[in-house]
Amino acid sequence: MSSSDTIFALSSGRLPAGVAVVRVSGPAAVAAALALAGVLPPPRHARFGALQDPASGEVLDRALLLFFPGPASATGEDVVELHLHGGRAVVAAVLGALSRLPGLRPAQAGEFTRRAHASGKLDLAEVEGLADLVAAESEAQRRQALALASGALSRRVEGWREGAIAALALLEAAIDFSDEGDVPADLSGEAAAVISRLRGELVAALADAGRGERVRDGLVVAIAGPPNAGKSTLLNRLAGREAAIVSPLPGTTRDVLEVHLELAGQAVTVLDTAGLRETSDVVEAEGVRRALARAEAADLVLWLAEDGAAPPPGLSAAVMVRTKRDGGGAAPPGWFAISAQDGTGLEALMAHVEERVAALGGGEPALITRERQRLALEAAALHLERALADFGGREELRAEEVRLAVRALDQTIGRVDVEDVLDALFRTFCIGK
Repeated sequence: MSSSDTIFALSSGRLPAGVAVVRVSGPAAVAAALALAGVLPPPRHARFGALQDPASGEVLDRALLLFFPGPASATGEDVVELHLHGGRAVVAAVLGALSRLPGLRPAQAGEFTRRAHASGKLDLAEVEGLADLVAAESEAQRRQALALASGALSRRVEGWREGAIAALALLEAAIDFSDEGDVPADLSGEAAAVISRLRGELVAALADAGRGERVRDGLVVAIAGPPNAGKSTLLNRLAGREAAIVSPLPGTTRDVLEVHLELAGQAVTVLDTAGLRETSDVVEAEGVRRALARAEAADLVLWLAEDGAAPPPGLSAAVMVRTKRDGGGAAPPGWFAISAQDGTGLEALMAHVEERVAALGGGEPALITRERQRLALEAAALHLERALADFGGREELRAEEVRLAVRALDQTIGRVDVEDVLDALFRTFCIGK
């Protein structure tokens, strides 16, 4: 990719659609608009008119044309938007005409956003938020991604960075000017107070990182229990379709089945696992092993048993559910009693599950949503913790730890050492974004 190229792509949704937006960005964007429309509207004003093929003069569409001059544009470059009728043939004709203009080429995945990052319009954390916003499937994911894309984490990191630099300035003054009469005596103490405060704020933010990552990736709810406890029937009830095979034969479910739902505004993957029992069947035994491993790693487990059998030790925190209530019998204390066959008791169980899911991922959007962000901030907190150690008067060692903390904060928002991260991240974007 070259930043001197002018790129273009369809930047709206799947065709056909009511309106299709084609975006052009780069030094030849104005020339492209003039070639197709013959006139350039005033900046940020829409003009309606014919778009013609520069080679043949044929009218391709009657559309809206907008011009956003750089650097006051989404990418920091000159940007032209063509709002077309959203038919496949219309869009193909306009993209074909653009491809034949000198200096223009189709955009690669994420290239518009990468140019926005390169021009300082978005830092790395905001870019990650934008990627999450495009991929959001639940209300909680949307809110969290929008906060990140709007700079919630970036502003906090910038505040921490400014505080660390202020502490570093105090330490360097203590090192370089300790013998000057007009320099306060306890500069190191002032710096230590700032460092301690910053570390406390970082630790508090990191304590909520797990929730942010769970919301972004989606919560996992596992349905576990012995064979023929009604796990697949319950999964089908939750999914509203026949997602799993239901059979009276033990061992029917041998692999982990997944159904994606939205519960309490959260993206949730519900797992139907193999019945947990001792078996000599090699294939079923592997299914049991996988089922137990996935259940132990889940955010929430529903333990189903028709006779009140206790779960394995690793699932002791599960929600206990006595199934086949239609067959009679009372549930043990603290257990929910349901019939997945006719729906009896399901409303109370689902209300409890939604309450638990909301507690796991609810509240205000988390600041930290990705492992990369968490690791960078953990490194910053560790360097600040080390900076509070007793260096025996060697303040230059304390200052070096603060410098390393600033570098880790810079990595969080993409100021240093992020090219590999950028390459991987932008590959996840769609063309035209």
